[in-house]
Amino acid sequence: MLIKKNDKVDTLRMKIIFTILLISLTAITYGQASKEQSFDVVDFNKKREIAEWLYQYDMIAWQTSDSVLAQNKKDLERLGGEWFCLEKNGIWHAIYGKYQNNIFDLVFHFKIDSTGKVRKTTETIDTALTHRYSRALQSAGAQMKKKYNEGFNLKFNQYIRENADQTISVWILPAFQPNHTAVYGGEFSYTFDASGTKILKDDSYFMGQFKGFKVDKPREIGLEYPEADKPTLGAIFFAWYYKSYFTKIIIEDSQNISLLLKSENGWDWIHGSKEAQSE
Repeated sequence: MLIKKNDKVDTLRMKIIFTILLISLTAITYGQASKEQSFDVVDFNKKREIAEWLYQYDMIAWQTSDSVLAQNKKDLERLGGEWFCLEKNGIWHAIYGKYQNNIFDLVFHFKIDSTGKVRKTTETIDTALTHRYSRALQSAGAQMKKKYNEGFNLKFNQYIRENADQTISVWILPAFQPNHTAVYGGEFSYTFDASGTKILKDDSYFMGQFKGFKVDKPREIGLEYPEADKPTLGAIFFAWYYKSYFTKIIIEDSQNISLLLKSENGWDWIHGSKEAQSE
């Protein structure tokens, strides 16, 4: 079930955590770590880079959504769940269609330039790529349903990209809900072979419960991951996506505490291990 955080939950505790992070613990910003620090900054920065890319992908999908809805109703009826974005030579593309009987029916293709302008195009897309991506998206959705009870009635967004080794990664993360709730606590992440049919790795995190915060007023919030020993990709993405909605976002797992903080130069991450805190 979806649990909405109360505005007054653990305010004192979060202030204590914030003080510890700023005063007692060593700051680590984008890879600058002290020898005494046990926080895995390499793992974090890898996930951070993915989270920032996912955010860019999400913005492209959002920019093209209005263009999709403005299309002919008969064409809209042809759409399936197989849609994706991809970047080619610095230009983003948004592909919408349906994959059925080993055939991808490309319904809409949009290109987004550096200014954010969306333009519909008839430019062809590699059929092999649309087939591989479609298979991976369908397989990821089926795999997710084995862990996720659809009774939660949450909306999700899907993301996909091809890796340097030609494997395919798919992420399925909670979307910004229609009731203006920002949801966290579950993320589904799969790596497929080049064909998009065989799962090579499952990095999903879901303990059977989602949590969330109403995005109605700026305030500090804390994300709790007691079963994880490192900040999850979904937690980092949540913080980056909703950073402008809240004054402070703290991620706490079983071993670490991380804080995303606005600075003069943009946004900085501050990390500390609970082991260092206890010392």
